[in-house]
Amino acid sequence: MNYNWNWRIFWDASPDGVGTYMDTLLSGLVWTLATALTAWVMALLIGAIVGTIRTMPNRWAVRIANGYVELFRNIPLLVQMFLWYFVMPELVPESLGTWLKTLPNAPFITAVICLGFFTSSRVAVQVSAGIQALPRGQMMAGTALGLTLPQTYRYILLPMAFRIVLPPLTSEFLNIIKNSSVALTIGLMELTARARSMQEFTFQVFEAFTAATIIYILVNIVIVNLMHLLEKKVAIPGFITSGSSSSGGH
Repeated sequence: MNYNWNWRIFWDASPDGVGTYMDTLLSGLVWTLATALTAWVMALLIGAIVGTIRTMPNRWAVRIANGYVELFRNIPLLVQMFLWYFVMPELVPESLGTWLKTLPNAPFITAVICLGFFTSSRVAVQVSAGIQALPRGQMMAGTALGLTLPQTYRYILLPMAFRIVLPPLTSEFLNIIKNSSVALTIGLMELTARARSMQEFTFQVFEAFTAATIIYILVNIVIVNLMHLLEKKVAIPGFITSGSSSSGGH
């Protein structure tokens, strides 16, 4: 294989005006983290609400919540990204559609919305599974204390359920960071897109994507360790240890 390796390329000036090629990659990392974190907040809020509704006694509410989950979970993320970016502005009133198309950060906003809804459906499944994994006595205890159904969820069920589902939620958080790379297809210059532009300018494809891979791995390692610390901090002795539930609850 006749390939000219050049690991010093990262310190050369890039033609995009950002600085060096390393600066270009770090700029992409900032957009990746901004997209993933904003979308994660959205996904966590919506997913917690939808996941809670899936466990409530109202059948129609459960059906609507299940429909939401199946809709966003079963359509490929790339298709959803295109639908939000190219199709949605054509379906809304013309003035609103024109405004959406002319937004200065339209790819970023679209990516956040798309990733938020897509991931919220997966978070909802985890939250509802966590609630259903709790002993039935938890709900009965809330009723015995005179709490309303919303109060029982807020003060008893959800705090315990989130402790149980922290490990799978960590996986979903890592997934949303990786899934943000799909946004390059609508023009968001996140990490993968920056690596691709570096490769197109320099033809150093291996160096560009090796660096992007290492950055993704380092970010994920940091997140895994932070979430592991969080799991240990919120664990309840005798019920949850290191992110896993046991049958020792009272």
